[in-house]
Amino acid sequence: MAFPHRPDAPELPDFSMLKRLARDQLIYLLEQLPGKKDLFIEADLMSPLDRIANVSILKQHEVDKLYKVENKPALSSNEQLCFLVRPRIKNMRYIASLVNADKLAGRTRKYKVIFSPQKFYACEMVLEEEGIYGDVSCDEWAFSLLPLDVDLLSMELPEFFRDYFLEGDQRWINTVAQALHLLSTLYGPFPNCYGIGRCAKMAYELWRNLEEEEDGETKGRRPEIGHIFLLDRDVDFVTALCSQVVYEGLVDDTFRIKCGSVDFGPEVTSSDKSLKVLLNAEDKVFNEIRNEHFSNVFGFLSQKARNLQAQYDRRRGMDIKQMKNFVSQELKGLKQEHRLLSLHIGACESIMKKKTKQDFQELIKTEHALLEGFNIRESTSYIEEHIDRQVSPIESLRLMCLLSITENGLIPKDYRSLKTQYLQSYGPEHLLTFSNLRRAGLLTEQAPGDTLTAVESKVSKLVTDKAAGKITDAFSSLAKRSNFRAISKKLNLIPRVDGEYDLKVPRDMAYVFGGAYVPLSCRIIEQVLERRSWQGLDEVVRLLNCSDFAFTDMTKEDKASSESLRLILVVFLGGCTFSEISALRFLGREKVRCWRRSP
Repeated sequence: MAFPHRPDAPELPDFSMLKRLARDQLIYLLEQLPGKKDLFIEADLMSPLDRIANVSILKQHEVDKLYKVENKPALSSNEQLCFLVRPRIKNMRYIASLVNADKLAGRTRKYKVIFSPQKFYACEMVLEEEGIYGDVSCDEWAFSLLPLDVDLLSMELPEFFRDYFLEGDQRWINTVAQALHLLSTLYGPFPNCYGIGRCAKMAYELWRNLEEEEDGETKGRRPEIGHIFLLDRDVDFVTALCSQVVYEGLVDDTFRIKCGSVDFGPEVTSSDKSLKVLLNAEDKVFNEIRNEHFSNVFGFLSQKARNLQAQYDRRRGMDIKQMKNFVSQELKGLKQEHRLLSLHIGACESIMKKKTKQDFQELIKTEHALLEGFNIRESTSYIEEHIDRQVSPIESLRLMCLLSITENGLIPKDYRSLKTQYLQSYGPEHLLTFSNLRRAGLLTEQAPGDTLTAVESKVSKLVTDKAAGKITDAFSSLAKRSNFRAISKKLNLIPRVDGEYDLKVPRDMAYVFGGAYVPLSCRIIEQVLERRSWQGLDEVVRLLNCSDFAFTDMTKEDKASSESLRLILVVFLGGCTFSEISALRFLGREKVRCWRRSP
């Protein structure tokens, strides 16, 4: 979830309230088990928990020892055990094994299971099957939104994409609806709602039902957020498959940003220790470069280092009183800035080493060719070479998926060839990977009727056969094969620039991909914002094969201030990239300029 924002934009709502609510609810649940207790935490809940309630807060509420939920016997000697877990079957089996082991040993303890963000009936059924349902108490920690930054919220549900877009499991839609309901309860109703995609529509409808059931909670509230967009990830797979070139995106690709923080290893810290660093607007160095194209970052950091040195050098001409003021007021801040500057310079060097080794420029060139639809044969040959050299299994798959989506499926001969080469290079266990990618619509094979030869054949028949049905068939085949190309042309996703694109002074959102491509998801948001509806975008929606909705409540809009109507909430269902977040921040800055210029 991202808010396009800049310092001179309208004031953002205070999202720290979400963190306080989550913390208070967790403390309430822990205190329902009075006395000392050991807490077992699932691995992917550890980082969110640390952001909400750190170890010292847990200790204050009689949590004695912390354990990681893992597939081995627990060594806890405490008489009370609390489990903080995701609603997963394997977790229920793990808890059942501990409880049943205690029963066999004749030991009696109290057990509490806290599900986050919600409990599912299937989990309770497993506890019953294992014969321990009556031995444990179950509760929900309805933590669904974590503020990662002033303009960024996360549901921290890494399995959402796989569960919904691959398995077709709709269980998290209720969690999304509850999160939206919480936001509207705290920050007022949303005057303008837009969405695209099946998941978006279901989440919207469920959320509206919740709003109608509890209408009194938001009645009369002044909206703090003017627009909300719900977008399914499968509306725009292309953007997610492109290599990131903004600084924050490259940090994520290289070091993996988890829950708003990153672990920098010894190669970055220039010591023998790793360091966990929180990446947000409070890091002044990071905040100035996070949305920049990587080619601009080294120049900025060099200038920053020179400015910092100049501030240090001011000490030389100071008298005792001035030195005292400098030490007490400025020195600590300068040292902190110097430390952060060193870390980001180290991170840049590590990124450069890795990308140079992978021949990053050639990779970007191939991606741009695929996006524009040029040199497809050469691009396919590059992917084959990439696989044969075993550069990176993930990068190879990503390129194959990008080729598949931009060309509306691979030619059968190419599909078989690339698949065979990949399995030979990386192992037959990836047969399941190919099956999953096909099911998700990421890597598909063209049907015989969709090949270029078949389309050409159908079009050539139009010269002699004018039957309406056959004309439709011929052109529907052609349209099916070139959906991305048609959408790209319709929305001008590939900018036409005379000369070289100026990445230092970007003119549009395409800068996040070196001026080569405007993220489709962000372009849709921009277009709907300009129109204040989906009007005029019917053809785009049809090409995307998506059901759409646009909800505008004018009675609520009357209560909204002009400032709140400038605030935009974008909800990506299935995750988003840092490139898209940077593009939305750019869009926010441009909108602010337009608003300030308008009377």
